Amino acid sequence: MGKRESYEAKTTELIQPVVEANGVELFDVDYVKEGSDWYLRVYIDKEGGVTIDDCQNVSRAFNEILDRENYIDDQYIFEVSSPGLTRPLKKEKDYEKSIGRMIEIKLFSPVDKSKEYSGVLKEYDKDTVTISIDDVTKTFDRSNLAMIRWAFVDEV
Repeated sequence: MGKRESYEAKTTELIQPVVEANGVELFDVDYVKEGSDWYLRVYIDKEGGVTIDDCQNVSRAFNEILDRENYIDDQYIFEVSSPGLTRPLKKEKDYEKSIGRMIEIKLFSPVDKSKEYSGVLKEYDKDTVTISIDDVTKTFDRSNLAMIRWAFVDEV
């Protein structure tokens, strides 16, 4: 396990009780370098969406743990936020919650001469994802998914 994965795993372990105590769920943890800066990002979610107060409460509580545990060697910026309107589907529960939602897919290799699709997620299993595009059903191998996320739908 590399440094990045190790920090993400330790953060996940330590922050789980904090998010539960604050009535939210842990969506994801990322430790990434952008430019010359390292970022430790924690994404939280809850039914109806998270508020700024939710993010602040988790951030304040976890900052104390970060200071005490001091397990990250690099200088880094710590952020807590929601996964956003175009959240990625990473875990099985993300797929389950997204059935019936409009999603965007980008593929590594083209299918029918295209690498990008948008449609309603109809079903999934460990190997495939099926979406409906204008009453046409398309199934994609999950191993060919470069990205899958909620589509931004402007409901005016």
